[in-house]
Parts: sequence; structure tokens; C-alpha cells
Amino acid sequence: MDGAPPPHSEAPAAAAPQVQQHTGSPTDFLKGVVGKRVIVRLTSGVDYRGILSCLDGYMNIAMEQTEEHVNGVVVNRYGDAFIRGNNVLYISAAEAL
Repeated sequence: MDGAPPPHSEAPAAAAPQVQQHTGSPTDFLKGVVGKRVIVRLTSGVDYRGILSCLDGYMNIAMEQTEEHVNGVVVNRYGDAFIRGNNVLYISAAEAL
């Protein structure tokens, strides 16, 4: 032991961020989020957040406990909301599946 520093040692690697990857079809995803909180983005950029009650093959959507968000700000609250499918850009799960 000659007092020399130990050989090169690397700092512990930082943990990689957790990215949820789901395999399965879009149909499986949609079946899995019925009854759960979702975010529905319209082509206009407006978001609707609430519980997905049901949807059909045209992506017509029925939601409960719905909030309308414009630029991240709640502008309205609805008990039930019905959204015509041709206005839907995407549906995202608002909670872990």
C-alpha cells in the first residue's frame, strides 16, 4: 500500500427512468381502461378528464365525472359527457393500468 489512489472506479449508474411499455392491441387497451380515469384529447386541443363509461367502434365516448381542460386549466365540470368519435385525437390512461 503505497498511498496511491485506488484504480479507476465508476460512480454507481443512475437508475433509468421508468417507462411503461404495454404490449397488446389498441382494442385490449380500450377494454382495459373502461371504468377507469382517462384523458381524452380532442382535435381542437381541448382535454376531457374523467371516468370512461363506454365507447363504440366509431370512438364515440361516454364519460362520468368529467372535467374540461383548456391549456391545462379546468374550465368546466360535467356529470356525464358524450364525445363524438370524429373529434377524438387520442385516449390516454390517467392512472396506472
